[in-house]
Amino acid sequence: MSAASAETGPTLTVALVKGGRTKIRYPAEPVGDDGTRITVRAPWAAPGVRDFGFVRFVPGDVFTEHYWRDRWYAVKEVRTGGGELKGWYCDITRPAVLRGTELLVEDLDLDLWVSADGRSVLRLDEDEFEESGLADRDPRAARAAVRALDELERLARAEGLGGLVGDAGPVGGGLSGDAGSPVC
Repeated sequence: MSAASAETGPTLTVALVKGGRTKIRYPAEPVGDDGTRITVRAPWAAPGVRDFGFVRFVPGDVFTEHYWRDRWYAVKEVRTGGGELKGWYCDITRPAVLRGTELLVEDLDLDLWVSADGRSVLRLDEDEFEESGLADRDPRAARAAVRALDELERLARAEGLGGLVGDAGPVGGGLSGDAGSPVC
């Protein structure tokens, strides 16, 4: 572990900011921090089911989330509570910032879904990204966001995302908390 280790206690708080506002905060178990990539694990414990049509997130699902300090995306491996891989949900974000026990992540609206078998690679929320006005407010960030989405899509179609994040393997119980990993 580096001096900037995520191992600062039993949990970190992931703060997802969107459009200048904190969208959600949730506890996550630190898994690793190599100084560049921070990995945490959090249960989907939000009330009810979130059905996107191509995947359903339900209570008991577990997210192993990978955030980079030098990349414009986050990759979230999604598994059932029994350890079966559902796929990867990728958020296009500014590089993550760890402040004490808070992991600050600014969501830039673009997303990518990659199914467990790699056959389905879906670009999501491009309309929200256009409507956000980021291209006018911060053209450099908007270009970086589009490049990050393109890079993840190319990687997902060519090699899959398992190599990027490593195989965290199935996860079982042992996760607690009353708020879970968000996706949007």
